[in-house]
Amino acid sequence: MDETIARPLTREEMRAIRRAVRDEESVTRRFWKALRRVAANTPFAEDLVAVYFCAIDPATPRRVKLTLLGALGYFILPTDAVADFLPLLGFTDDMAVLAAAIAMAAGAITDDHRRRAREIISQ
Repeated sequence: MDETIARPLTREEMRAIRRAVRDEESVTRRFWKALRRVAANTPFAEDLVAVYFCAIDPATPRRVKLTLLGALGYFILPTDAVADFLPLLGFTDDMAVLAAAIAMAAGAITDDHRRRAREIISQ
């Protein structure tokens, strides 16, 4: 199957997302590594970092945390529906998953999460 065409997640990809959600420390470690690798090519890097800060915030409700950790888990997967190295198309699936997670958790992502994200991205 052509990797440039969106496809359903495989069982292994779903297992990786589930593992990421169960292991917040692993998401943290892998998130920063993945973000550094692709930050220059990621137009939604600030949103990703704000989602990360919301996901690790103890005040965030558990259901919201799980949703956000799932979206971050999808972002850090080494393989996903559309290969991330493809210009313009590479992050469309990541952006769609992130947009859905943000829509579900919009009230939980605070101005402080966004401020911290801007600080990180500006460095």
